[in-house]
Amino acid sequence: MKKPLIFSVLFALILGMTSCSLHDGMTHNVNQSTTNVVLSKDNYKIVQKVRGEAQADYFFYLGGFRKKGLIEEARANMLESANLVGSSKAVINETVETSLTTFCGIYSNVKVTVSGYVIEFE
Repeated sequence: MKKPLIFSVLFALILGMTSCSLHDGMTHNVNQSTTNVVLSKDNYKIVQKVRGEAQADYFFYLGGFRKKGLIEEARANMLESANLVGSSKAVINETVETSLTTFCGIYSNVKVTVSGYVIEFE
């Protein structure tokens, strides 16, 4: 009677250790170089508001990305829609919003929205 219980506990432990929720992915900036822009002069105009979203489903708290991974995915979606490459544009006032939907502790859905304003320098 003890062997099936021990086997079940070990199986659940192994399954939990190999789930996708433990994967952090390549979401870190390894360059660590930043650019500072001074917006005190009237040399720019606000072009548009952009946003990106990412979400993950969890069953019994297993599955999906961690919160940091969701933020990075949403930020990447936002920057893709901003179309910054090859222009004198930048994203300012970045905001991160997180919403959580839970159904009886069994199922959870986490949605992250990153938004900001695109400015263009003149």
